[in-house]
Amino acid sequence: MKHHRILRVAAKLLIPPILLFALYVQFHGDFGPGGGFQAGVIFAAAIILYALIFGVERARQVVPPSVALFLVAAGLLLYAGVGVASILLGGNYLDYSVLAHEQTHGQHIGILLIELGVGVTVAAVMITIFYGFAGRGS
Repeated sequence: MKHHRILRVAAKLLIPPILLFALYVQFHGDFGPGGGFQAGVIFAAAIILYALIFGVERARQVVPPSVALFLVAAGLLLYAGVGVASILLGGNYLDYSVLAHEQTHGQHIGILLIELGVGVTVAAVMITIFYGFAGRGS
């Protein structure tokens, strides 16, 4: 798509705000609508837009498939790790109140970490699925 200058310029202008909005949705999710799943989808959509405009090979340089697979596992381990940490601290699985000295602080920390794990996993899985389909011959 080297001859589509308008699309390339528009993508360069749109991708940073899309990524910034994904971060906003991620970290605002415990105060209002949004959260990890929505932020992960928005983040992956920005990478997929980049791949559609600049090519899948360039996108694989930005987010290599091995990094995406690592992030799938890391997000899942973060989610499960919060649950295991709450058990080790004397609570039930995913009982966030035991994660800090005060119950409300523990709940805030717990939901923030859980939503981060979900966001990372969803973004990485969507990018991996896109790479899987984009790599096929037509």
